[in-house]
Amino acid sequence: MSDKAIITCALTGVLTDPKRYPVPVTVDEMATAARQAYDAGAAIVHVHFRDQSPGMGHMPTWDPDVAHAVDQAIREACPGIIFNMSTGVMGADISGPLACMRRIRPEIAACNSGSLNYLKARRTGTWAWPPLLFDNPVSKVQAYLDVMAETGSRPEFECFDVGIVRSVGLFVDVGMATDPHYNFVMGVASGMPLDTDLLALLQRYIKPNSSWEVTAIGRADVWPLHQRAAELGGALRTGLEDTFYLPNGERAQNNGQLIEALATCARNAGREPASPAEARAMLGLSPRA
Repeated sequence: MSDKAIITCALTGVLTDPKRYPVPVTVDEMATAARQAYDAGAAIVHVHFRDQSPGMGHMPTWDPDVAHAVDQAIREACPGIIFNMSTGVMGADISGPLACMRRIRPEIAACNSGSLNYLKARRTGTWAWPPLLFDNPVSKVQAYLDVMAETGSRPEFECFDVGIVRSVGLFVDVGMATDPHYNFVMGVASGMPLDTDLLALLQRYIKPNSSWEVTAIGRADVWPLHQRAAELGGALRTGLEDTFYLPNGERAQNNGQLIEALATCARNAGREPASPAEARAMLGLSPRA
């Protein structure tokens, strides 16, 4: 186990309303939030792009000019930081994320690695939203991987259930991928639960010597999982995309507070946050030109 822990800050998410929650949506807000996370120990920022039109910050965008502006502002605010770009879309049209990837050439790009019925039920016995299929067939995964290879972006294989974890191994077996980095997404109601025992078991189902991390979705109940990930040697991730709550149950006011709490998890496990340069070396990323 490395004595350094790679920490990612997931800055904003895809649809969270800035009128209700303290998520950054403008270019300047993204840069400021990234700097807060960077100062607290984050080596990587995971970024979704938001519509910059007045009053539309709650909506996503795949405008390459917006992606470029966000990328440049964050890099100027946070020297050496690693940029991890979201690519997830529902449906077959992935031209938007591919155009953004080609424009900014992120060091890391998320690669959702299997389909999921994306569900949540309310206590009233009704759906929290109409049932959705987050569709990620192999053909779609391959199309993403082709452009990630073209742009020099390392895939981060997003895994919402155990079958998807195992599918990543099959991608390696058939030559679609090498040296996978797994992201175990835990806490989605229809995916893997926030279960520390399950996290330990997942180590059996990844390719030997692979790097991995956890995305924990939820409230204050995410923090025992983060602590266990730190103890097991994984990379760590949190941010206002994933939770609004600190370990004591209080609402986080910004991403920096969440990253400070995650850095404490690392230190509790005898590990220090990796610098961006250390994270690049650990993940086999080239230095940024």
